[in-house]
Amino acid sequence: MLPSDGARLRIFIGESDKHEKLPLYEWIVNQARAQGLAGATVLRGLMGFGANTRVIHTFKIERLSEDLPIIIEIVDTDDKLEAFLSFIEQRIHSGLLATTEKVQVRLYRGDAPSKPDSSSR
Repeated sequence: MLPSDGARLRIFIGESDKHEKLPLYEWIVNQARAQGLAGATVLRGLMGFGANTRVIHTFKIERLSEDLPIIIEIVDTDDKLEAFLSFIEQRIHSGLLATTEKVQVRLYRGDAPSKPDSSSR
């Protein structure tokens, strides 16, 4: 269960960033799951640049970039996200931008338990 007053953590990285031989986005999502956060989504950008490079990376058919922007979004309580952010700050020392903002959680549902089919009675 998630309270209606939540927070969103957005982490901006490059697709080619690595940590412990894994793509950084994969490592972050694995850590979020291991720490019991509500969920995480990885989004791949079409175009962008960041602190490590002023070159614009873009997805075009004739020139596929190998370092497109990646955004990881995680929604949970402010306290849990702050603890998680502190955890990753201690382990990732470059190539990272993180933002937080308050959100209203309107729905958060997992699969409902199966109900017996009343037509089979």
